[in-house]
Amino acid sequence: MRNFLNKFQKKGIIEIPNLVGKNPKVSICLLTYQHKDYIVECLRGILMQKTNFLYEILLGEDDSTDGTRDICIEYAEKYPDKIRLFLHHRENNIEINGNPTGRFNVIYNYYSARGKYIAICEGDDYWTDPLKLQKQVDFLENNKDYVLSFHDVNVLYTRKKRVKNYRMIGSLDKNSLETNDLLKPWFIPTCSVVFRKPEKFSLPKWFYLSPNGDKALWLLLFLAGKFKYLNGIMGVYRMIDNWISVSFKGYFIVFSMIHIF
Repeated sequence: MRNFLNKFQKKGIIEIPNLVGKNPKVSICLLTYQHKDYIVECLRGILMQKTNFLYEILLGEDDSTDGTRDICIEYAEKYPDKIRLFLHHRENNIEINGNPTGRFNVIYNYYSARGKYIAICEGDDYWTDPLKLQKQVDFLENNKDYVLSFHDVNVLYTRKKRVKNYRMIGSLDKNSLETNDLLKPWFIPTCSVVFRKPEKFSLPKWFYLSPNGDKALWLLLFLAGKFKYLNGIMGVYRMIDNWISVSFKGYFIVFSMIHIF
């Protein structure tokens, strides 16, 4: 964390006072920017989770101008025992290939996580199964050779306001994955992931500027253990209608990075 902040932080992050316990089992990394119309649905999907363990919500708000920040502050004040709200500044934004990104936000969340496991959800996606976290954590607790679990999600196309009621991954058993599977376009939906945090969680410096942070993280974790596909639709991924071209672009970007490993 220290090296990361020394390199990229130009203005200190504000953490809203909270009552979150020091030893949650799961840290939910939620980053949001310009999600005024979506963030409430996302937070409700997380807060409805029924678990026999404690979890924390690391809510990273990236200095939105559309009212998202006000909503996040409202929820942080309403649920101080669940939410750790980090108010970020655009001065710290990391540009990749000349484009602004949420990379500083997400890495700050990862390094701030106190949980044994990390779950991921972005502010325009949401969870639909109240037992999602419990199911995934139960599996990882009972199978130490697995480091990550994921599941199917429905896809909500925002422009046409319609949901594709099919499984993006399909019904195949994904107990045994290979590197080529991880490189397929959008093979693992980001909002479906729960992974075991390494004991010494330190991201390599190249990760800070990698063009596709999700696939880079999957590849890093894949070096540490197996991935488990859990059958069932437990979330919704919000997608613009040109997602195929975007996904294939990400595929080729990460394919070009594979020499790093």
